[in-house]
Amino acid sequence: MATIKDVARLAGVSFTTVSHVLNETRPVSPDARQRVLNAVEELAYVPSALARSLKSKVTGSIGLIIPNNTNPYFSELARGIEDFCYGAGYSVILCNSDDDADKQNDYLQVLLTKRCDGLIIATLTQTDHALLGRLKIPTVLLDRAPKELMIDLVSTDNVQGGQLAAQHLLAMQRRRLACIAGPRGLALSDERVGGFRNCIEQQGARLASSAVLHADFTSTGGYRAAMQLLQAQPAPDAIFCCNDLMAIGVLRAAGELGIAVPGALSVVGFDDIELAQFVHPPLTTVAQNTRQLGNLTAQCLLERIADPKRPIRRETVAPQLQIRGSTAPLLKV
Repeated sequence: MATIKDVARLAGVSFTTVSHVLNETRPVSPDARQRVLNAVEELAYVPSALARSLKSKVTGSIGLIIPNNTNPYFSELARGIEDFCYGAGYSVILCNSDDDADKQNDYLQVLLTKRCDGLIIATLTQTDHALLGRLKIPTVLLDRAPKELMIDLVSTDNVQGGQLAAQHLLAMQRRRLACIAGPRGLALSDERVGGFRNCIEQQGARLASSAVLHADFTSTGGYRAAMQLLQAQPAPDAIFCCNDLMAIGVLRAAGELGIAVPGALSVVGFDDIELAQFVHPPLTTVAQNTRQLGNLTAQCLLERIADPKRPIRRETVAPQLQIRGSTAPLLKV
């Protein structure tokens, strides 16, 4: 790989002259300038982004940490962030934390050494909050943030999302309700379950503790939890899942057990990933509008980069119920 000294040698000038030509920091004679440009082209020289950033203090890059990009929700979210940043002249460095606090902290350190202009962290793990508080780089959190951290946050109203699911299932005359939650202790999952439970209780019904199972936000986790719920007596006539992948697992379990969806069992997911409309039956879900969330998060970060002293921003996006074929009024037999 060619270096700046190789360019200088071929052009017959000093390497500082090459630097002035490339960075436009000082006038250079037309002849010398042309020789430098010709040498750059001949050697296919690419200036070091890090070296430039040390001078300008701007790298044009954004660090993004998500739990898992194999989850369609996070891949669609990352795409929304990337599209907005690309349109604004920034590139995105994507890291997967796998919901592991140590891995997330390691990636934080890596992104800091790469001198990113800003950071976006989705679904913050139980990481070193003191480290986040000491960050000297514009940062936006997505989905959740400890109240004590004065950092910009963009999130979905998860409580309202759980309420929407409960209201819809109760309107479908479903009364034996169950819920498949995410991992224990995960705030956004607890909020969704809490909204679901509170709405049911406000209608004079009850969600038994045995009717709430925890899984890992995967289709396999949803399938296993559904097998346990659907083989219990009495089996639920509706299941609310805290994400779409688990709901898709429920659809498979119901099919294997010969339980008709939506006749005998209604299923509601959460997220509205693209796949939700292509499963059979198409999945009713609480839609988050991932592109909007991604765009809003990126916009919030770029505004923070432009004005580091602006007031802390907390944005909450309201979810909407997307009704499809996995829910219907209960069939009376």
